[in-house]
Amino acid sequence: MELKDLEKEIENIKQRNKRVELDKKWETSWTRKLCICILTYIIVVIYSYMVRNYDNVFLSSLVPVIGFTLSTLSLRYIRKVWEKNIKND
Repeated sequence: MELKDLEKEIENIKQRNKRVELDKKWETSWTRKLCICILTYIIVVIYSYMVRNYDNVFLSSLVPVIGFTLSTLSLRYIRKVWEKNIKND
C-alpha cells in the first residue's frame, strides 16, 4: 500500500468515527427521548380517540406500536436540526 492509500484510509476511518459518535450522542440525547415521549403521547391520544367506541384488546395493543413507530420515523427532521445545533456548539 502506498502512503496516499494509507492516508485516505485513515481519513475514511476518522469520518466514520465522527458519524458513529454523532449517532451515539443522538441515541442518548434528551432531545430524542423527549420528542419520542411527546410524539408517542400525541399519537396515542389521537388513536385512542378514534377507537374509543371499540372494546378490542387487539386494537388497544396497537397503540404503543403505532405510537413508537410513527414517532421514531418522524424524528428525522428533528435530528437534522439537532445536528446543526450540536455542530455549532
